[in-house]
Amino acid sequence: MLDEAIFTAGDLMTRDVAVVHPETSLLEAVKLMARRRISGVPVVDAKGAVVGMLTEGDLMRWHEGYSDRERWWLDMLAEGSDLAPEFLAGVREGHRRVESVMGKGSITISEDMPAREVAHLMHEKSINRLPVLRDGKLVGIIARSDLVRALAKRLEEERSAAQQQPVARRSVDEALRLGRPKPGH
Repeated sequence: MLDEAIFTAGDLMTRDVAVVHPETSLLEAVKLMARRRISGVPVVDAKGAVVGMLTEGDLMRWHEGYSDRERWWLDMLAEGSDLAPEFLAGVREGHRRVESVMGKGSITISEDMPAREVAHLMHEKSINRLPVLRDGKLVGIIARSDLVRALAKRLEEERSAAQQQPVARRSVDEALRLGRPKPGH
């Protein structure tokens, strides 16, 4: 259904993309995500190239980044042992930046990728969002929710067309697989 409509990533993407940098504080990144009501943001370097993604999942796993040595010292602290304040400050500081928890690297797509291929890639790679690039620069982001909105719009258009003309009813599954009904069917 999405391929028959010839939607592309460029048609469906969000153009006003929230981004963070590797050195952005986690607090700032979390506030941005909460304010924009988004579950992930591209991480870009100083030149604007996408170097990774920061997602809610990354934030839920932030503590996994501790080394065995840090974990041992933190366990000692939990047991009541005194640790050097400088050591604790270093551990805390090293884990307060986006770069300490972000997913490094990112699958990106171009604006002209058909929506059907975008959906397939998201499903195949189990990802929720894809940065959209033009000439290597970030121009948008497409999320699963963008695909769902496009599908809802398409189904509503079909429903409206069906109400205006007598056409055979189809299931949602048929609509997704077959696209528009042929005249007279």
